[in-house]
Amino acid sequence: MNQMNDHLLVVNNKTVKDGLIKIDSLSASPSQTFFAVNEKNELLGSVTDGDIRRALINDIDLLAPIENVVNTECKRLVQGSFSIEDVSALKARKINLIPLVDEEGKVIRVVDFKEKKSLLPIDALIMAGGLGSRLKPMTDKVPKPLLRVGSKPIIEYNIDRLVDYGVSNLQISVKYLGEQIADYFKDGKEKGVDIDYVWEEEPLGTIGALAKISSRLLNDYVLVMNSDLLTNIDYEDFFKSFIEDDADMAVATIPYDVSIPYAVLETEKGRVKSFSEKPTYTYFSNGGIYLIKREHVDKIPLNQNYNATDLMELLIENGFKVSSYPLRGYWLDIGKPADFERAQEDVKHIQF
Repeated sequence: MNQMNDHLLVVNNKTVKDGLIKIDSLSASPSQTFFAVNEKNELLGSVTDGDIRRALINDIDLLAPIENVVNTECKRLVQGSFSIEDVSALKARKINLIPLVDEEGKVIRVVDFKEKKSLLPIDALIMAGGLGSRLKPMTDKVPKPLLRVGSKPIIEYNIDRLVDYGVSNLQISVKYLGEQIADYFKDGKEKGVDIDYVWEEEPLGTIGALAKISSRLLNDYVLVMNSDLLTNIDYEDFFKSFIEDDADMAVATIPYDVSIPYAVLETEKGRVKSFSEKPTYTYFSNGGIYLIKREHVDKIPLNQNYNATDLMELLIENGFKVSSYPLRGYWLDIGKPADFERAQEDVKHIQF
């Protein structure tokens, strides 16, 4: 897996003097901390500026092995075994640097909560295989996800936001002109994440591609979203709501108010039972962003056209819980030329 902040790792064949040099190189960083690993990249512990200063006060030899000053009890998170509560607890204690390790204790990456909003235990699938027919002729030679809004492609806003919330295992479902998308993002190394691709020989609907990547999932939860959305959704809040609701699937929904300019009567057999004066009704439409428990991925048929609404209906019919997450921030489905033009203006004023 790609490592982020690998400059914060030091192999344990170094000396205390090497540790001093490393700390000096981190002098501009608010957290003067690095992590020691062995030759197998297994985490040994953390080393701070204070650890080395205390060792020097106790007359440690500068040529002594760095492991002599390592804090073996440093906090860490294990891939696939941590919760959002664990992340929140670390952030509350102002522990900004945290190593993420696999089950064998090998460091996957070091997460800096001063740079990232969170570290969500989820995988993500971005659906990017559509033709973008309503945006022709712009999509004749360029796939819709790569159309630029402001300084970068539509899909890149979504990838960058997921990365900002600590999501590192990304899958992109592609078909129409998919080679361009794969060539643009490659394996994700430039963004410090892993990106793989799901090639759809036939259209698989809005969620059918998920069945093809079940073996690639690392976490117990997976987020699926359309690539042509422009949104500043708070993924941590979305995930926390999903967990608190004990839901099997959650859908981000867009509140839509309908105001009636007249009194609305409730009648029964011609008799007025009650009435509301100029009421406003709030409806919730599908926002194209879903969270799903991994255990339900096997319910999606392989290599068949299957939509997220099909899975929602199946789960509801079988007594599972599907919850709604009203999205109060910015959301725009870039489907028509008018939407594309609006996005060009909105991106100048809204933080994504």
